[in-house]
Amino acid sequence: MAAKKSTWKKGRGKLGSLQPLLGSWEAESDSPMGKLKCTRTFKLILGDKYIELYARWQFGKGAYEETAIYGINDDVLSFWSFTSDGKKSQGYVADGTDVHPDAICFEANMPAGLARMVYWPADDGGFHWAVESKVKKGWNRFTMHHYHAIAT
Repeated sequence: MAAKKSTWKKGRGKLGSLQPLLGSWEAESDSPMGKLKCTRTFKLILGDKYIELYARWQFGKGAYEETAIYGINDDVLSFWSFTSDGKKSQGYVADGTDVHPDAICFEANMPAGLARMVYWPADDGGFHWAVESKVKKGWNRFTMHHYHAIAT
């Protein structure tokens, strides 16, 4: 099967870098809790001034959910995240070109230290997503998924 042509094209405006993520996506992976399926849906909201992410991680009979809002704060692309375990975080766009030249990266100060999440294009038209923590030698990746578009 031939690889799909990349749809990783950034749009215009302050939210334009997130254009490749708009839509609904799904990944399946192994985890310490067993097999998991994660869906992520990104959509423009509030007059196209913000992007909402709704993510659902399904672990067997359990689930973990996240709602995040991406927007401009003090002229910087930022996010505010709220999760079903009652936690919250906020962060800002950062440089992720060490992962991929077209990476979309956000950093956040977490209770355990600096963390980042990175999105970058996959050869099959989907994207990769990883979460990393800052360590003395650089970044320590502890989660990675490969997302494919959900047919609508």
